[in-house]
Amino acid sequence: MTDLSGEVAAVPPAIVLVAPQLGENIGTAARAMANFGVTDLRLVAPRDGWPNEKARSASSGAIHVIENARVFGTLDEAIADLSFVIATTRRPRDMTKRVEGPAEGLAELAATARTGAGTGILFGRERWGLENDEIARANIIVSFPVDPTFASLNIAQSVLLMSYEWRRVAHAAPTMPEPKNPPATREDVTALWEHLNRVLTPAGYFRPPDMAEKMARNLLLILSDAGWDRQQVRTLRGVLGHLERPRGEGDDREG
Repeated sequence: MTDLSGEVAAVPPAIVLVAPQLGENIGTAARAMANFGVTDLRLVAPRDGWPNEKARSASSGAIHVIENARVFGTLDEAIADLSFVIATTRRPRDMTKRVEGPAEGLAELAATARTGAGTGILFGRERWGLENDEIARANIIVSFPVDPTFASLNIAQSVLLMSYEWRRVAHAAPTMPEPKNPPATREDVTALWEHLNRVLTPAGYFRPPDMAEKMARNLLLILSDAGWDRQQVRTLRGVLGHLERPRGEGDDREG
């Protein structure tokens, strides 16, 4: 969203609920979003299908959020167009993923949004949250500073906290000029990761076999928080494509 001065205003993040179970929880999350002007609700494989009348009833008037909600079959589809994604979790994770508090994490997200790029926040299942492979697809983790003796937050509470913090930081800083090279989307980064896997697999990198999945996820963790722009991803894809070609064939490098 560019104003008359050529500057880009920060667009609110997408709220992505991964495999939500109860319509009531979706509805109360939508209500929390609407309180702070966040309206892009994305649902990944909701257990009880969509539309859901219980979600509508529980939204307490946030019908515009419910009616415009979009449903996706996979997380990759839901975040494909986003350039900066936060994963929310309260549990420590055995992975090298950067962890920030809400203020710091949302400030970083807002800075990306002010370039005109899409952003989003992931929330996991009611019972166990996000899985490691889902967290690996985000740029960073945001964890709430809750009392460790009672750390449980429901989805609506988590969405409320993040939406509030978004609105606070988004209105605290000026808009930014549109960047020369737009940030890479999650689809771009995932495609780079998959391309790297295709190059490394026949070279025997992923061994022993029982460690292959973890090694591949570690590569995604590294790529996810690197802050690529689209030109950088295209250049690296060109390098990988060159390595895939038999020696002596055409040059496919990208500048």
